[in-house]
Amino acid sequence: MNRLKLPPWLVLLLPAIIILSAVVLIPLVLSLYSSFTSYRLTRPDSIFNWVGFFNYEKALTDVKFWAAFGRTVLLLTVALNLEMLLGLGLALMVSKVTQGQRLLRTMMMFPMMFSPILVGFQFKFIFNDNVGLVNNALQSLGLTDRAIPWLVDGHLAMFSIIFAEIWTATSVFGILILAGLYAIPRDPLEAAKVDGCTAWQSFRYVTLPFLMPFIYIAMAIRSLDVARAYDIVQIMTNGGPARRTELLWTLIGRTGYVDARMGYANAMGYISIFLAIFFTIYFFKKLTQSRKELGMGA
Repeated sequence: MNRLKLPPWLVLLLPAIIILSAVVLIPLVLSLYSSFTSYRLTRPDSIFNWVGFFNYEKALTDVKFWAAFGRTVLLLTVALNLEMLLGLGLALMVSKVTQGQRLLRTMMMFPMMFSPILVGFQFKFIFNDNVGLVNNALQSLGLTDRAIPWLVDGHLAMFSIIFAEIWTATSVFGILILAGLYAIPRDPLEAAKVDGCTAWQSFRYVTLPFLMPFIYIAMAIRSLDVARAYDIVQIMTNGGPARRTELLWTLIGRTGYVDARMGYANAMGYISIFLAIFFTIYFFKKLTQSRKELGMGA
């Protein structure tokens, strides 16, 4: 009887395939299947109750889902643009430093090293009504005579979350744009200077086009992060007040684990994944376009 002999490359990959199947593929398939059922955590047998596309249809007509989607897009739009502008300014300033630049580059990466949960607790304390650093500073400077409800007022709570996101991730843009500044060839800049271009014209027509591929890479990375934002929002406001800061993934978490409607939560999760993929494809198309404009090919 001939024994089945696996090729050496498959033998080497087999442990990784088994582990990935156990921790990624099986849960993925199970969650996809349960999104077509009325599965509730309080009724395990309901996972066999097939409802087809009912959960998806319900999500697409759910006002709460689209309100959370709108707030997620708002957070993504405001946070990404401000992070890009601040990261660009930070990279330009660091690139001009002649001494201690390595130390500055290391310090730029510090916010990225903190866990989102830790950042959430940090800014929850900073914006606290009673003992928060922001209110204490404003009152000490005489700018206000009362405590500002940063995490209780709906608009201020969203501002606080955006501020925390920007603090955490501006360095992503800063590091990537700084890498782009180092990669810019000197010849076009020197030619622009010889032609009499001002500093702004050199930046607008020479430096910025070379930086755009790096900016779009950073935006693609951050769009995925913001689209699935959960930790900071959950810690700082828990989606409150009155769901004014409820984002897609906090809504999904509440639906799945608090309301125990796991089948419906998984359906919303897959819709959210497709929306995140859409944003990623958009930024990669812009990246390809900017590379073609620079003559780098696709």
